Amino acid sequence: MPGNPLRPNVAHPGQPSPGQPSPGQPGPGQPSPGQSNARQPGPRPANRRQDLLDAAARLFARQGFHAASMRDIARAAGMLPGSLYYHVASKDALLLAVYAEGVRRIAERVDAAVASAATPWARLEAACVAHGETLLDGGDYAQVVIRVRPEDCAAMEARLTALRDAHEDRFKALVAALDLPEGADRQALRLMLLGALNWSQTWYRPGGDSPAAIARRFLALLACRPDAETQP
Repeated sequence: MPGNPLRPNVAHPGQPSPGQPSPGQPGPGQPSPGQSNARQPGPRPANRRQDLLDAAARLFARQGFHAASMRDIARAAGMLPGSLYYHVASKDALLLAVYAEGVRRIAERVDAAVASAATPWARLEAACVAHGETLLDGGDYAQVVIRVRPEDCAAMEARLTALRDAHEDRFKALVAALDLPEGADRQALRLMLLGALNWSQTWYRPGGDSPAAIARRFLALLACRPDAETQP
């Protein structure tokens, strides 16, 4: 007989109430048997940021700041273009991060090399060798520091210049400590030396003189010490 429409439906013992899933059946929003509630972990944000910086350094070094688009960088990093902005606010900010890392890597090697040298000339030579080796070892970050000029990015020009100058101040102090003839133009010496070292990345090819030998030869010529250029 049909049930009394005025009488509420009452579940018998062991039977689910209306709207309640049967035993063994998943409820709304619950995983099916064999499914896990836990989400599969994706790449860690810190790792993705490093991937982004590496890709940007590679493209900035090879194509230049203006030619490398954010879409190109996203593709090289294996990211969607919109995802880049989770890590950086703009292309200018991305350049600043890459440039700062490049300066840090060069400065770190220079500082370590200088610390083990005993005399002013030896310290300057160690700095030149470390600087030259970092530029010529194929690292993208160091190449960005040399190939991208601060004025290429007007929004970050002052900050990029400050980073560059802070590194070059190391060489200013090293040259100031040299025993040079009275009236010697120490600024010209420093600028010629750094200019020669930085320009070497345009013509250097692996298989010839080592970066260390090239750096020592530059310093020997400027210091009128031809005997120093024979070291490997």
